[in-house]
Amino acid sequence: MVSPRPHFPFNTRHWFRRICLLLAVGTVFSHTRAFANPIEIPETLDDVLAFYCYDCHDDSISKGGLDLTSTPFDLGDKQLFSDWIHVFDRIKKGEMPPHDEEQPTTQEREDFLAELNAILLEADQKQVAEKGRVHGRRLTRIEYEHTLQDLLGIKIPLSNLLPADESGKDFETIADAQRLSHFHLSQYLEAADQALEEAMNRASRGEQQFYRKFNAKQLTAESRSVGQNYRGPQAINGRIYSWARAISFNGNMAATRVPASGWYRITVKNVQGVNPGPDGAVWATLKIGSGRSNEPIQFVADIIEATGDPKDFVCDAWMQAGHLVEIQPAEGTNKLVRIDPEARKKDLHFYHGRNLEQEGYAAIAFDSLTLQRVYPAGTRNKIRNRLLPGIQFSGGKPVLQNPDREIKRLITRFAYQAFRRPVSSSQLTPYLELALARYDETNDLFEALREGYRAILCSPRFLTFVEPPGQLDDYAIASRLSYLFWSSLPDQTLMKKAAEGKLRNQQVLLNQANRLLAHPKSERFFVNFTDQWLQLNQIGFTSPDPRRFRQFDPVLQESMVRETRAFVRELFDKDLSVRNFVQSDFSFLNTRLKTHYQMDDATVKAGYGLQKIPSGENARSGLITQGSILKITADGSVTSPVIRGVWIGERILGRHIPPPPANVPAIEPDIRGAISIRDQLEKHRADKSCAACHLKIDPPGFALESYDPVGRWREFYGKANRSAKIDPSGITLDGQQFEDIREWKAHFAKQHEILARAFAGNLLAYSTGADVRFSDRPVIEDILKTTKKDDYGVLSLLQAVITSDSFLKK
Repeated sequence: MVSPRPHFPFNTRHWFRRICLLLAVGTVFSHTRAFANPIEIPETLDDVLAFYCYDCHDDSISKGGLDLTSTPFDLGDKQLFSDWIHVFDRIKKGEMPPHDEEQPTTQEREDFLAELNAILLEADQKQVAEKGRVHGRRLTRIEYEHTLQDLLGIKIPLSNLLPADESGKDFETIADAQRLSHFHLSQYLEAADQALEEAMNRASRGEQQFYRKFNAKQLTAESRSVGQNYRGPQAINGRIYSWARAISFNGNMAATRVPASGWYRITVKNVQGVNPGPDGAVWATLKIGSGRSNEPIQFVADIIEATGDPKDFVCDAWMQAGHLVEIQPAEGTNKLVRIDPEARKKDLHFYHGRNLEQEGYAAIAFDSLTLQRVYPAGTRNKIRNRLLPGIQFSGGKPVLQNPDREIKRLITRFAYQAFRRPVSSSQLTPYLELALARYDETNDLFEALREGYRAILCSPRFLTFVEPPGQLDDYAIASRLSYLFWSSLPDQTLMKKAAEGKLRNQQVLLNQANRLLAHPKSERFFVNFTDQWLQLNQIGFTSPDPRRFRQFDPVLQESMVRETRAFVRELFDKDLSVRNFVQSDFSFLNTRLKTHYQMDDATVKAGYGLQKIPSGENARSGLITQGSILKITADGSVTSPVIRGVWIGERILGRHIPPPPANVPAIEPDIRGAISIRDQLEKHRADKSCAACHLKIDPPGFALESYDPVGRWREFYGKANRSAKIDPSGITLDGQQFEDIREWKAHFAKQHEILARAFAGNLLAYSTGADVRFSDRPVIEDILKTTKKDDYGVLSLLQAVITSDSFLKK
């Protein structure tokens, strides 16, 4: 490599600075290396840093908290390696040296980057070869739940029993962010016990049956027999009416309390909307809960869109013992029924002597409600085939000719499935001994298997992915595929391909990936990946101020989440380009979203739920301006271009945004809207240590200021002519001016390689359990080259990821 700047023009200032800096650097590094690491920075790199960087990044100034003169070139240290990657990236992107400082020549920059890149790449590849990309990944609580359910043939909620997962930078699957303590193990053991209890009880005793149909008389109470505190629906001419009321637990139906925890199919017959709004529907929630003030939490099982045409409504919901069903109109803009003052004096009910329909109140009307116990994962025979295959039963009891042989066969088979690979005799022995000892004590096959299976489910081979560094074997590839698409263990077909050693064949691998993606279980991928990538799982973390955003309600929030998931699924189903993240020609809307977004020209039919419609490349098209994203990136009262800008930068554009320095105060937007947030940010942008990050953060953040905290379009922060006007203009990091969100979108729709690089990195991180490393960068670039011909379709990117070297290595 040619040494940078071999001949310097005679310049006293340059030479004096250079000599002094080199002497200082020599002193600092010799001191540091004496106690840290004898590794020396290559002289050619040191020369460039001394000439262009040490002035601002030495032990006396340390701009941005970076002192390069005291940063050892020890690439075996994780933090130091990260620091040198940071140096590489800032120089490569032209962010350093600052534009107002002397710049290296093009040749100097290229030579510096080429040498540093080669050194960093070699160091990272060496670490990957020794330790692997992924360090000790365990099942997330969602993966643990699905794995137990699929392994045992049951479906009961288990993830709520386990500690919440840390999400690393973005994903819960990232191994470096995961923890595994004694507390975790005890919780996993409790979940395993509950799952085995359910499976063994049903395998031995069968299913509990429950079926009840409730008519109007059973679900309601006569007004003359109840006081003001009655919260249930009203019976009118044999039909049930649940009105929009200003009271908690409105719509409770006490008769629907269930005797045992389980899944119930709720069928509501001939549902109609009374006094529908301008969109032609009355929207309601169907909630499950105790219906008591000392246990106020209720869960939205589904949303109901009721029109003037009678239609049956059916949903399956998990109900705890003693919980009931509640149905109530739930649009925030509904006129709410309040008790008449005269009726209150007489302690009469709110609808006593009134015709609420004529008064214009909204209601959900229906004929009857049916509750039926169901078992979504299958009946007893399916569980027996999972836990006791090949065992004959007589009078409900297993028939065993040779108990020891049968127990060994069953334990071996279960361990093979749970560990997701063949099990050696030595690995099997402890579990087999436990099961046989228990059988000797009880003479009960179910008890013996429970003991052995329980131990297997608490084994590290079940809880974690046991993979040596280097290329994955076929069984590990099978697990990586199944946990990507199903968040669960491989099925028999995938295990058979692994046993045959065929999964390293690229075409076989892609065929299996397509098969898994086409299966109903792939819904788990679309839920789990989008929940973590887009942070949809945080949409309920804040509640919009009901006084300012009365139109926001549970129906709207659920509709927003469904809109985003349907949109992402469509991208994968049709292999559409990543440019749709910022700009698309279609949307998914229901009547509730249409009204909220004020998309009056959109053709959306009431009663048909989400519908794909052409939208044109307008301000609402694409992913990033959907209500769910705008709600997640606001705090319920105000918006912040910093929060939204960081979100767009990190999750859509692939730009790492470091946290602000500790001495920088937070910006509190003016809730009155009297002062523009742009004006408040100026003090941050004026500080050079803040300006570099704000160049990345502010442009998309400003563009999205045209949307309020619940995703509505706005021109002012508050009421027109009484608050600051929105200014959504800005300049992108690459110098492109834009006037509003439309122009910002149009610019990045043309920069879709940026979007593709970021998305490929997200897919790789989620699917492997490791953040993108420096040595993954060439892999990402190869993925982009492969998928460019497909306009960077999201499915093409996913397929390129799973056939990449990084995916196929630990």
